[in-house]
Amino acid sequence: MGLVIGARGMMRLLTSIMFVLAVAGAGIAQTANPPSASPTAATASQPPAEVRQMLELMQTPQVKEWMAMQMKATPAAAQAEAGEMSALSELVDHARRHVEMVSDAAIELPGQVESASNIVERDVAPTGWILITTEVIALFLTGAVVELLFRLLVPKPRLRTSDDDVVTVSHHATANLLYRIVPAIVFAMATLVPLLAFSWPPITRSMAIAIAIALIVARFTGALGRLLVALVTLPSGDGERQISRARALFWFRRCALFVIYFAFGWAAIQLMLPLGFSEGARYFVAYILGIGLFAIAVEAVWHRPLDEGEHRSITVSWGLTFYFAVLWILWVSGFNLLLWLGIYAVLLPRALSVATLAVRSLHQAEAGFLAGRRIATALLDRGVRALIIAAAAFWFGRMIGLVADRMAAGQTMIDRLARGAIGGIVILLAADLLWHLARAYINGKLDDSRIEGALTDEERAGRARLQTLLPIFRNILAVVIAVIAVLMVLSGLGVEIGPLIAGAGVVGVAVGFGAQTIVKDVISGMFYLWDDAFRVGEYIESGSHKGVVEAFSLRSVRLRHHRGPLTTVPFGELGAVKNLNRDWTIDKITLNVTYDTDLVKVKKVIKQIGQQLLDNPEYSPHIIETLKMKGVEQFGDFAIVIRLAMMTKPGEQFVIRRNALAMIRTAFKENGIEFAVPTVQVSSEGHEAETRAVLARQLSQRPSSDEPAA
Repeated sequence: MGLVIGARGMMRLLTSIMFVLAVAGAGIAQTANPPSASPTAATASQPPAEVRQMLELMQTPQVKEWMAMQMKATPAAAQAEAGEMSALSELVDHARRHVEMVSDAAIELPGQVESASNIVERDVAPTGWILITTEVIALFLTGAVVELLFRLLVPKPRLRTSDDDVVTVSHHATANLLYRIVPAIVFAMATLVPLLAFSWPPITRSMAIAIAIALIVARFTGALGRLLVALVTLPSGDGERQISRARALFWFRRCALFVIYFAFGWAAIQLMLPLGFSEGARYFVAYILGIGLFAIAVEAVWHRPLDEGEHRSITVSWGLTFYFAVLWILWVSGFNLLLWLGIYAVLLPRALSVATLAVRSLHQAEAGFLAGRRIATALLDRGVRALIIAAAAFWFGRMIGLVADRMAAGQTMIDRLARGAIGGIVILLAADLLWHLARAYINGKLDDSRIEGALTDEERAGRARLQTLLPIFRNILAVVIAVIAVLMVLSGLGVEIGPLIAGAGVVGVAVGFGAQTIVKDVISGMFYLWDDAFRVGEYIESGSHKGVVEAFSLRSVRLRHHRGPLTTVPFGELGAVKNLNRDWTIDKITLNVTYDTDLVKVKKVIKQIGQQLLDNPEYSPHIIETLKMKGVEQFGDFAIVIRLAMMTKPGEQFVIRRNALAMIRTAFKENGIEFAVPTVQVSSEGHEAETRAVLARQLSQRPSSDEPAA
């Protein structure tokens, strides 16, 4: 304290010396330049006509306005440049002035306390101390009494499950939410009743408002804290808790004590404002109360619960203690920027983690109102995260002195950067929320449209199309949202995105020329999907490529051959695509019967076989038109060629065809219908030459060994 007083005396001494030197300098200047009293000298110093004309021009309004603008612009530019060059020195000067202000206030605090007591006496005197004390006691007790009556009239609900088991609200997320929040709302409303009902004196009313706010904050802190404890300790799907109840209760009690202590400390600082305490005195009291916050944080660090088998690290404990001490010193020194950066580094990740755990518990709990609701879960999860981060960003800007109207005006580079940074945070949070909502919706559609659960062919086809297009749309949407968000953030920071977009277009054209094949593949794939040429799970043929479509990417399709190999084919190489699994297929069968066969009988037998196929429960669901005889195809050299046909669902014709051929073989044998085969008759009764000629002719008509047989 002595050092501070000595410094103040030294500054006053220096100021006095500078004042004396300034007065002496003025006197010397007057002595060196005495005023002239001779009228002759005044007459001799009359300016020429040109000078008088120039002076007259300078008196015109236009010239005056222009000179005023120039005088304003030059100091502003010089001041901005000087401010940017001496930012660090300004911070140091600000910290020095802040410490001096608090030190002076500590010396003057007893006098301010006496003055405040006189103000309170004058404010309370017309009403009386007894009435004011009664009203303050009512303000403290009304909320608690009304909440107690509410709990007695509305007991803790107990829910009955389908197994006749009674479940309390601590195991039911929705009821637990209502049971924790509703009494806190009742408490808050009851606390406001004496604040509005009584006729408070002016200064006492301000004090009562601050106390009521602190009481309501403390009550909601307890309610929300116990709700979070109940949520994060709910058993997950495998029956295990995400956090042990003892650990959750430990951190809840410390955090609740910290917040309640902070709330009443804030109320105490607000009480000092109408009592006439100076700004330095309020800071001094706040710093003294901050020692209590420091003690709560240090106690939590040294007594924090450990997991089973974990050992307490003395280094970590001392490191966190030193960290909190540095934060308190930064607070006292007035370095708000570094202070809040340090606070956010500790609190923000923990707050986001707890919010995520709570939302996950609501989603996984069987009785939770978020169970099975993907979009609501994503909205609550990312929405809560967005609110926490946005509130932290705006509070950070407020604490370091970035007022909203100042940022909107954008006078300095720091204001513009701060405005762009906060706007960028909001844009990124909005983009993150939009992306997670879209992804949750698309993933839900993919899970609900699995091909295995389809009941009809139309439903299976629709689900296959969704399984094909939705993943690609999800990837494209992610890229679009990311690009738009980044461009908006850069624009908010003052970066000209027009040249950036133009440059990206030029680069895109150059890349397009250099990667024509890739561009061709991507564009071809878009049109294949647009035309719905094939879907996941369908068998296609294209040139030498064939197989079942397993998956897509932006430039290729993966085909699984029926023998097992997996082929990745770029879209640009597909060309014409033959889809073997679309709508229906017609299978044709050709039979050769002898010339003495009864064709009417053959038709009846084929009709009976077709009916048997329809009566078979294994084949009938896949048959669109059963096996029928279409008639005589042609007369061959040794047989009558007849044509059979049937219409089936794609991919099912092979099994039905095999069974139909087996049934035809059996039915023909039972009905005496013979298949025609080429025969050669050899006779030795004088026709040896003719026989050899016939054999030679038949051998010459057979295909060679290296040609495919007909």
